[in-house]
Amino acid sequence: MSILKHPLLYVGSTGEKNLYTLFDGGANLSCINPDYVEELGGAQSLGKIRRIATASEGHFIEVKQRITLDFYIDDVLLSDEFLVVPGLSEEAIIGAATMQKWRIKLNFDDDRVEVDPKVAKMQLI
Repeated sequence: MSILKHPLLYVGSTGEKNLYTLFDGGANLSCINPDYVEELGGAQSLGKIRRIATASEGHFIEVKQRITLDFYIDDVLLSDEFLVVPGLSEEAIIGAATMQKWRIKLNFDDDRVEVDPKVAKMQLI
């Protein structure tokens, strides 16, 4: 499990915000702190409440909402769904599923997050 933390610009349906983002290869899904959701465009209800396990044995967090957001890494526009996690200690977390989807690489030697601009080539400009 490896992590890096960098500021990223997030763009929602009604606003945009720079958030310090934790890139966490040990987290499966991407998440956002509820404090920023309204400013970005509001969340949608999940069809079914999800219970996410925490590091504490037998402790779960109930997640009831999600939001789809665009975000930029090195001026490359990417997009994904973020679970709105109550009590999240970070502003945002990019998890393994998003990193795999967009082929995001973590370069620990240079403390950089890297993405090949070709992965976003199908997006309209």
